[in-house]
Amino acid sequence: MAESISLPVSLPGEWRIETARQIADTVVGTVLEVTRAGGETDIVKVLKPKALEDSFRGADFLAWRDGAGCVRLIARSGNLLLMEHAGKVTLRDHLVSHGDQEATRIAAEVLTEYHRPSDAPAPTSLMPLSRYFKSLFEKADADRRDNVVSPFIEAAALAETLIADQRDIKPLHGDLHHENIMFGPRGWLIIDPAGLIGDAALDVANMFSNPLDRFDLTRNEARIASMAGVFAETLGRDVRTILRYAFAYGCLSAAWHDEDGNAKDRDDELAVAAAVRDVLRQA
Repeated sequence: MAESISLPVSLPGEWRIETARQIADTVVGTVLEVTRAGGETDIVKVLKPKALEDSFRGADFLAWRDGAGCVRLIARSGNLLLMEHAGKVTLRDHLVSHGDQEATRIAAEVLTEYHRPSDAPAPTSLMPLSRYFKSLFEKADADRRDNVVSPFIEAAALAETLIADQRDIKPLHGDLHHENIMFGPRGWLIIDPAGLIGDAALDVANMFSNPLDRFDLTRNEARIASMAGVFAETLGRDVRTILRYAFAYGCLSAAWHDEDGNAKDRDDELAVAAAVRDVLRQA
């Protein structure tokens, strides 16, 4: 096998990989762009130990979807995933050139595609929302013990209510945002699912916080209201439910950053959540 980098692991011979080059290295894994003997260009992800459980859930989700709105999982071996190449254009790139409303429309179309019913049973590994919101619940409990008035307490109470009254429960991507939606030979596809199961309305919640550095969008109440309207129509749900999940998710994300000691990103997420809450109060 001709290698253009020093690979972190040896790759299975049956994958017939001829060349490989590293294109990304994240906390989740090292991403390689590979060419195979048949001329295909694909992706290999070398998963890191810290994220194995989450990544395996995502792989199970991709296998279950079998290419419907998602990249195809071609093969897996231990901590290695061989996947279809989704393309090189992200929805964030498209937003810059075509605008935010067009990007939201595309996200809604992709969501519809990968939410389509399947005859195959859902993977048993998928995480329920009661576990997914664990960090938010723990942060809210800590603030109550410390007599701290915080949005985490409000969001945790709301999340408990939402989880107790879930509708349209199905397998979810769980981390849908502008850089997890890619354009390639098969059109727009999702990558890197978190692998959750729960209310479909949760699956659009992270879109409100993205793109992460576009505060002109994520804290813009008109944009929040417009996006909520698009997703409510797409999912056949009411706008307030979409906004409730967006607020709860924003505070969950802030709780994750708080656990990591990342005050800046925590406060950025809380600012988005506050803007969503303001829109919710007017909805």
